[in-house]
Amino acid sequence: MKYSYLSDVGRTRSKNEDFVGFFNNPAGISLAIVADGLGGHQGGEVASEMAVSNIGYEFEHSDFKTPKDAFSWLQEQAVFENKKILKSADQNDSLMGMGTTLVCVVVFKKKVLISNIGDSRCYLFADGQLVQLTEDHSLVNEMVKSGEISKEEARVHPQKNIITRTLGVSSDARLDQKLCKIIPGELLLCTDGLTNMVSDQQIAGILGQDKLGLKEKCQQLIQAANEAGGADNITALLLSFESEGNSCWSQDTL
Repeated sequence: MKYSYLSDVGRTRSKNEDFVGFFNNPAGISLAIVADGLGGHQGGEVASEMAVSNIGYEFEHSDFKTPKDAFSWLQEQAVFENKKILKSADQNDSLMGMGTTLVCVVVFKKKVLISNIGDSRCYLFADGQLVQLTEDHSLVNEMVKSGEISKEEARVHPQKNIITRTLGVSSDARLDQKLCKIIPGELLLCTDGLTNMVSDQQIAGILGQDKLGLKEKCQQLIQAANEAGGADNITALLLSFESEGNSCWSQDTL
């Protein structure tokens, strides 16, 4: 596995409230994590950095080896971090209402555990196809699921920034988690500063350029979002897997 990531402030924001990291634990398991902060005078950048740094630190000192243990560990960390963010917001008026999205991938030898809360996403790019593996916790996604609006309408909907579940803001810190088998391809973890600016087709076009390395692909994704307006902070993290065999990328059991 190879990885690379890049985060950019964009063209309209004065500070970057996204945070990204990659960590390893003593058992040889890896964690890739992306967060998009929100709320408060400076609360967004505080919440996202808290989540990534604290969870990353705890991961580096963890000793679990199985996806089942990782599933429980991540949910416990989310609940614990949620309480810390809420406590910090209560103690500082400038941080009131702060929260953060979170999308992460725990990489094992043959499988990955994908977890998310909020609207930061994980995609799979394989065989020329881009597939979203996570589901947004957002108002517009609920509207899409109910048939009220289409996916195309959701991208430009005036309420597209309303998130229904985050770390911070409320006591609901439930993560969506799924276990998947690894096949050759790339996983993209990103914030909505990318997906609100760049279509799935454009993302697939960039990831499909075989001559580009992972760093260059991250750079081109950021550039495309900025050229489209750069209305938000933009973060992209790519994981590349090379594995023999014909197994399908599919949800597995824990």
